[in-house]
Amino acid sequence: MLGKTYLTKQASLLLEFARTTSDSELSAKLISKAADLKSQADPLPDKDQGLQAPDVHSNGPTAS
Repeated sequence: MLGKTYLTKQASLLLEFARTTSDSELSAKLISKAADLKSQADPLPDKDQGLQAPDVHSNGPTAS
């Protein structure tokens, strides 16, 4: 699953692109997609999880 920070950043970039284009149809599509990403990001926790899977420990391998 993508994190809140990533989705918010992508939405922000889409809005930035929408402001810079002179094509009103493209601008509307970019704004719509940004709204979709924002609605996906809103219910997520504020702190994104790390890249490691939850069952991976940073201690390294254990001796058997």
